[in-house]
Amino acid sequence: LPIGKYITNLGVSSTCFCCFAETLMDTKWATTELAWTAHPETGWEEVSGYDDAMNPIRTYQVCNVRDLNQNNWLRSNFIPRQDVLRIYVEMKFTVRDCNSIPNIPGSCKETFNLFYFESDSDSASATSPSWMENPYVKVDTIAPDESFSMLESGRVNTKVRSFGPLSKAGFYLAFQDLGACMSLISVRVFYKKCSTTIANFAIFPETATGAEATSLVIAPGVCVSNAVEVSVPLKLYCNGDGEWMVPVGSCTCAAGFEPAMKDTQCQACSPGTFKSKQGEGLCSPCPPNSRTNSGASSLCSCRSGYYRADSDSPDSACTAVPSAPRNVISNVNETSLVLEWTEPRDLGGRDDLVYNVICKKCLPDRGACSRCDDNVDIIPRHLGLTQRRVAVRNLQAHTQYSFEIQAVNGVSSKSPYSPHFAAVNITTNQAAPSAVPTVHLMGATSSTMSLSWLPPEKPNGIILDYEIKYHEKVREAIAHTMTAQRSSARIEGLKPGTPYIVQVRARTVAGYGHYSNPTAFSTNHHRKFSVQKSLQEQLPLFVGSATAGLVFIIAVVVIAIVCLRKQRNGSESEYTEKLQQYITPGMKVYIDPFTYEDPNEAVREFAKEIDISCVKIEEVIGAGEFGEVCRGRLKQTGRREIIVAIKTLKAGYTERQRRDFLSEASIMGQFDHPNIIRLEGVVTKSRPVMIVTEFMENGALDSFLRLNDGQFTVIQLVGMLRGIAAGMKYLSDMNYVHRDLAARNILVNSNLVCKVSDFGLSRFLEDDPTDPTYTSSLGGKIPIRWTAPEAIAYRKFTSASDVWSYGIVMWEVMSYGERPYWDMSNQDVINAVEQDYRLPPPMDCPTALHQLMLDCWVKERNLRPKFSQIVNTLDKLIRNAASLKVVTSTQAGVSQPLLDRCIPDYTTFTTVGDWLDAIKMSRYRDNFINAGFASFDLVAQMTAEDLLRIGVTLAGHQKKILGSIQDMRLQMNQTLPVQV
Repeated sequence: LPIGKYITNLGVSSTCFCCFAETLMDTKWATTELAWTAHPETGWEEVSGYDDAMNPIRTYQVCNVRDLNQNNWLRSNFIPRQDVLRIYVEMKFTVRDCNSIPNIPGSCKETFNLFYFESDSDSASATSPSWMENPYVKVDTIAPDESFSMLESGRVNTKVRSFGPLSKAGFYLAFQDLGACMSLISVRVFYKKCSTTIANFAIFPETATGAEATSLVIAPGVCVSNAVEVSVPLKLYCNGDGEWMVPVGSCTCAAGFEPAMKDTQCQACSPGTFKSKQGEGLCSPCPPNSRTNSGASSLCSCRSGYYRADSDSPDSACTAVPSAPRNVISNVNETSLVLEWTEPRDLGGRDDLVYNVICKKCLPDRGACSRCDDNVDIIPRHLGLTQRRVAVRNLQAHTQYSFEIQAVNGVSSKSPYSPHFAAVNITTNQAAPSAVPTVHLMGATSSTMSLSWLPPEKPNGIILDYEIKYHEKVREAIAHTMTAQRSSARIEGLKPGTPYIVQVRARTVAGYGHYSNPTAFSTNHHRKFSVQKSLQEQLPLFVGSATAGLVFIIAVVVIAIVCLRKQRNGSESEYTEKLQQYITPGMKVYIDPFTYEDPNEAVREFAKEIDISCVKIEEVIGAGEFGEVCRGRLKQTGRREIIVAIKTLKAGYTERQRRDFLSEASIMGQFDHPNIIRLEGVVTKSRPVMIVTEFMENGALDSFLRLNDGQFTVIQLVGMLRGIAAGMKYLSDMNYVHRDLAARNILVNSNLVCKVSDFGLSRFLEDDPTDPTYTSSLGGKIPIRWTAPEAIAYRKFTSASDVWSYGIVMWEVMSYGERPYWDMSNQDVINAVEQDYRLPPPMDCPTALHQLMLDCWVKERNLRPKFSQIVNTLDKLIRNAASLKVVTSTQAGVSQPLLDRCIPDYTTFTTVGDWLDAIKMSRYRDNFINAGFASFDLVAQMTAEDLLRIGVTLAGHQKKILGSIQDMRLQMNQTLPVQV
């Protein structure tokens, strides 16, 4: 049949299929024969033709439709792989409509098959490999979007298929015809890549995509010239579409360099400008009193006479030392002195001015001065004064002193010269003596007391005499005095058995000093004077005082031991942060079991002991941190038998392991809420040690959702979230912080009731550097993907950090158990969150729910909602079900578009098959084509019933396709309802 004429005027486009593609072969530009291998020779035929621009093209055609049992093969030349893992093949072809060909048998086809064969060398021949599906690998059956008849011009069909991963040096393409009338106009073989790019001042090389369309290939980066690393490692992810995603690590311009060329280069600061530290900032003019004459300066040096303090930043101006204080005034009062002054005229350009007062004692004969003794008091202090007034005490009488008042600031230590100061010389006056020390009773009779005392520490002259003042203790208004020439005296004429208050003061030519402190002494009841008796009478007092002192010391030691023990226990259970201090009247508050001196006491108080005979283990269902997790039955007297979950403590445990194991029971036993896992009791008096809880039939929430992908309504999912939030509100109201809230730690029963469980991480934190799931710069196990930034960086675990984790749980639920942040590493997650990246909404997630997630992920923890607010919000959404039908296609509210789900624009796709490839549903390509849905107009009318009829039976896949159809309708400005 003559089909050659349909090769011309086909409008072969020269537009590039993918802007991030590298071509390995393109027959469109062939100028000589392709000379591909055909089998049999009567099958495929190479034909020359012209495109619409009259450029010659080489094509292959076949049209043996009148012969039965056609099996025509066409193999390309050897194509080197170039280390590419996944290959894309673009085919342009025309196909004759079988109905337009008269008198042909029913074996006429309108499709052909695409194969490939890998080889380490160009070794294929006319007979090898064999012309059959094995060893050739089938890629797909290719069907046209449109065929043509004799009465119309042929329309070119364009199809793109991909295959991989490839492992050998190269490959051949093969095309199998089973009875079609068609022309293969051109074949382009290419691979996708991410082109060389600069991000965060780091260069990332050209990188080919991975073996699968969903693969992420890591490309290492290198800082641009004059840039330094801020965080490592430097890498970008290249996705299967040749797009860069999630920059990890970053560089910034080094000190002395600033960003240029749209933040792709770092150029040197010009002379007279500087940049003191690395970062994104620009170069700045030199601060006052500084200069630089060279480029790329990171510091401007100070001019002569100006300095920077060690604490000054390089960006601060250079400053000078202050001038001397002015107008010093001194006021001498006997041996005391008050100094006052005004501030210097020149403060040196700084605001950190302080004063030093230096005291010097001078010899009257030679005038030499030396530093004052330590007993001279300068109040408030003598160095670092901010006020301009001091009081000086304890000077010696009739002595010359010199005082220097220095003005210093932050750069005074940088100056080679001494600080500027003002000096004042004074001479003290004659002063009264200081107070007499404590008075002692040497002996007493019924009418006399013998007293002694030491002279004043500072007599300030010659002691002329002492004055003794005394009075009866009960008659304070009537006092008597007497004098003594020496430091002892005998008071006579006293009443027997009467207590007296005694004080003594000294006198010099300057007058009397201060009295000693009042001291009480008593006369005897009998007249006989006896110092020995006096001592005997006081002996019981001494013994009693010593005994009381000994008791006090013992009490202090005991309290110290208790505090140390509690401190040690507190360090092992630091997560409580003394929550028990915040007790609200009428509110039950969580009590940390580690605050008990004996943890077993907490177990006895909060967990019920179960007799081992009541527990029957039926099967092992998992493994816990301390032993096996089993399903069993619990039958207690007076109660019906129930199915329970049983955690057992493995044999050979240490006492600490037993304590940590049972502490979870001490925690759970304090909770009573329908959304918190219920503790039935513990077995501690038999082996093995057990914790018995209610049994949750559907197990962990994350695995349960993955097993039932797409099987629940939005209302059902929101109901699960509401239950989790209610449980967390209860824990928060009890001042309890969970620390490990995640879908894997939520259990689901047969009624889809979700309950918070697994209080292991909140129980204790231990270093485990070998565990890749948990890490912390401060040591300890932390679930990075679920943990708030402040908890990762500073270990600030609060109910607000639990709210952050709850937002991640919401994302897990709405995505049916997908792993948060996908296959990103923990460090990449930390870096992305620090860059304000937040998870995009899962597919078909209501806008209101994703906004609530974003509220939970606010960086400032005090701005996150409380669990009570979350419960109220979910209740409103449940009552107003219409609000859950609003689904935002774009990622509104996401602070940074990393890894965001893109909405395919159907106008960019040539065929329905291309559209299915873009939404990762290519497995249903034949289903659509065979059912007649070969145009976008028809696809836009499809309903869930249509999908079910053509073989799309998985609910999750139905939702994904229908969601994309809804986007397609919006782009078409249609309002047809999508039935989900």
